[in-house]
Amino acid sequence: MSRTRIKICGVRDIDTAFAAVEAGADAIGFIFVRSSPRFIEPDAAAEIMASLPPFVSTVGVFMNMQVDGFSDTEEACPTTYTQLHGDENAELIAACAPVIKGIRFAPNSIAEQLARLDADENVEAILIDGPSPGEGVPFEWSDLDPHMAIVSKPVFLAGGLNPDNVADAIAELRPYAVDVSSGVERERGVKDHGLIRQFCESVRRADAELDQD
Repeated sequence: MSRTRIKICGVRDIDTAFAAVEAGADAIGFIFVRSSPRFIEPDAAAEIMASLPPFVSTVGVFMNMQVDGFSDTEEACPTTYTQLHGDENAELIAACAPVIKGIRFAPNSIAEQLARLDADENVEAILIDGPSPGEGVPFEWSDLDPHMAIVSKPVFLAGGLNPDNVADAIAELRPYAVDVSSGVERERGVKDHGLIRQFCESVRRADAELDQD
């Protein structure tokens, strides 16, 4: 059993970034979607990124942004990874490659989506979110379980994860990484450092229990 990676997404200030790092997060996510309550200006994200210790990854999250806007943002804040979280077509994915491609879980289309993205050389990992991204609503993990074995690329699990349920999600699906935003907030768009710590602790306990099986 490999260690489950942790991404804390929607970080907007340096104190939260360091709280996530100290709790054991592997990656910090910056949301460059202006309609999101977790939006951060690229210049502000770049300041946070410059202060992070070595070996902490950063992820820029985009949604349906055109290539010019993406390039301008990446120039201002060159994150370690790029996550596309909208309805981007294959051409836009290729222009921004390599990417982590986010999709919304839907039972009737998940098999086709996973097969298509798994075959796309411009996609380096697949993030599976709930039906309403950013709203903290989980989906039925048992509906996803039969499809996990056919995916060769790393799978990131998101959608309604929190300190209380993330261990169950890991035990059932064993994803490469878990991604949390609203599940560690004390109010919409404002992270709770204690919840971040509890979330990371829950992930590590889940890994330890799986190692004993």
